[in-house]
Amino acid sequence: MYQHSHDQPLPCLHCHPHSYIRMVQHLIERCLLFHMSRDQCIKALAEHAGIRPLVTLTVWRELLKENRDFFQAYFHWVIRPKPYTSRYIQKAPRFGRRKQYHWK
Repeated sequence: MYQHSHDQPLPCLHCHPHSYIRMVQHLIERCLLFHMSRDQCIKALAEHAGIRPLVTLTVWRELLKENRDFFQAYFHWVIRPKPYTSRYIQKAPRFGRRKQYHWK
C-alpha cells in the first residue's frame, strides 16, 4: 500500500475522489521518472500501492489527453535506443598509433 510521508491515512476513492485521483496522478508521474511504460506503471501501482488497474488506466488516459505533446515526446524518448548503452559503445584500441599531424 502507498505510504504517505506524514503518516496520514490514504484517501478513499469513494469518500475523497479528488484526493485519490491526485494521489494516483502523482504515482503515475513517479513511474514516468523511472521511464516506465503504461503497462509497467499499471502493474507497479497495482502491486505496490493497491491501485486498481482500471483507475490507473483512467487517470493515465486523462493525463494523456491533457498533455499530448509531453507524452508523444516521452514515448519517443522511452522507445528509441539509448546511445550510451553497451551495444552502441565501440572501444578504441588501447595501444593504437597516434595520428601524425602535418603542419604546413
